[in-house]
Amino acid sequence: MSADEATITVGLPTGVVDVAAEYESPADPWAFAAVAHGAGAGYRHPFLLGFAGALAREGIATVRFNFPYVEQGRRMPGPAAHAVTTWAAVEADARAHADGLPLFAMGKSYGGRMASMAAAEGAITPSGLVYLGYPLHPPGRPDKPRIDHLPEIPQPQLFVEGTNDPFIDPHEQLEAAVASCRAAEISWIDGGGHSFDVKGRKRAAAEVGAELAAGVAAWMRGVAG
Repeated sequence: MSADEATITVGLPTGVVDVAAEYESPADPWAFAAVAHGAGAGYRHPFLLGFAGALAREGIATVRFNFPYVEQGRRMPGPAAHAVTTWAAVEADARAHADGLPLFAMGKSYGGRMASMAAAEGAITPSGLVYLGYPLHPPGRPDKPRIDHLPEIPQPQLFVEGTNDPFIDPHEQLEAAVASCRAAEISWIDGGGHSFDVKGRKRAAAEVGAELAAGVAAWMRGVAG
C-alpha cells in the first residue's frame, strides 16, 4: 500500500488556490474514490483517515483533499460554487491517477452535499456518489431541505445515514427525497448520530469511519459490475 502527498490546483473566480491532498492505494485497486471532508474538518480528520484506510484494504484507491476555505485558514465554507469548482478539479486530477478505474465521489456531510451539487450541474461525472451523513436540513429545520437538485443527478447514489442523525429527522423526509432520485438507496447505521457515533459505544473517530467502508465497498462493486 502506498500513500503520496499532493496538491491540486483549483481555479476560482478569486484566483488560483492549491489545495492539499493525499493519494492512497493498495497494490492492485479495482476502483477509485475521491473523498471530501465535512464542514468543520480537513482532509486529515481521523474519521476520513480511518475510512480511506479501510477502503484501501477493500481494494479501493482514494484521494482525500481540502476545500479552499480550509487552505485559507477559514472555519466556515466559502460559496458553493467554489466547492463545485474544487470537485471538478479533484475529479480531473483523480482520473489522471485512476488509470481507467471506476471513479466514485463521496464525502462526509458538507463534502458529500457539495459532490451532489457538482454532479447535478454536470461538473463531475463519477460512476456513483456516496454520502456519509447527508445534511438534508439544518438540525431542527426540516422546513429548510437541501434536496431540489438530487433528482437531477444521473449517477447512482448511496446515502449512509445514522438513525439518530438530527440532520435527517424526520426520516420520512429523507426517504421521500431518495425516492425522488433516479437511482438511490439508503444504508442505515442503527443508533448512529451525524458522525456515526452510537450512544453508549465509545470508539475513536478512525474506527467509526473504518466500520463504514465494507458496506460502501459492497455497494460500489454492485455499481461497477
